[in-house]
Amino acid sequence: MDTALSTSQIVVRVCLFLFAAIAVFGGSLQMYLGQPDTSPRLDNVHRFMAGIYLFMGIICAWSAVTVREQGTLVYLIAAGVFVAGCGRLLSMSQVGLPEPRALWLGYLVPELLVPWVLAVAHFYRPRS
Repeated sequence: MDTALSTSQIVVRVCLFLFAAIAVFGGSLQMYLGQPDTSPRLDNVHRFMAGIYLFMGIICAWSAVTVREQGTLVYLIAAGVFVAGCGRLLSMSQVGLPEPRALWLGYLVPELLVPWVLAVAHFYRPRS
């Protein structure tokens, strides 16, 4: 049995580890910081969502490690990140682009593009 990953599997793995690092770091940070200058209700919801974000990172890391065994889950992760990016885009269109602008656009662009790279690479993976 060949143990080397195909190029498409390597691309999938890199995308998943990228999502994992962002979600674990971002989720942990937001869990710690909460939502400053707000009501207890909004802080509660913010930290709850931070927990989901953090654990999504763990799921992405596990998927990257077990990339050969993954099927639909990879597409669901890609779709989840893309929909989250669409939510960010909707927020920007309705309430404005937060400062510093470059930082928030730096979040947005990968959230809208990398899921497509992930899905295409996963589509072209070797099938057993």
